[in-house]
Amino acid sequence: MESCVFCKIVKGELPSYKINETKLFFTFLSIKPIKRGHLLIIPKVHVDDFFDMDKVLLQQILIYAEKVSSALKKAFKPKSGKVGLIVAGLEIPHAHLHLVPMNSLEDLNFSNAQKASPEQLKETQQKILSAV
Repeated sequence: MESCVFCKIVKGELPSYKINETKLFFTFLSIKPIKRGHLLIIPKVHVDDFFDMDKVLLQQILIYAEKVSSALKKAFKPKSGKVGLIVAGLEIPHAHLHLVPMNSLEDLNFSNAQKASPEQLKETQQKILSAV
């Protein structure tokens, strides 16, 4: 889809704080995180809704997310030992999965979202990349 923000990020037409990229997926930091370390995993192919992905891609995104969550756990050492997964899909019409290191359920509250500065995003990106 030509006007899709996430498709433009995948193509390099818009900047992002990339964490990882594979043949199928692109992972980057949320610029309006609900908690430090909040990132997004998107399929490189445009699919409007998460559950419209074909069954193979749906399985693969969860397997891939498990690997990414290991880096988040290592980087942020959440007290709960958990990384939360959120499939919301209302804000941008491109399938995406939110991963958030969490200490409590409150860490998954979107009302906590605040725009991060480029310096904060770069620091968070480096922290995660050093844990990969």
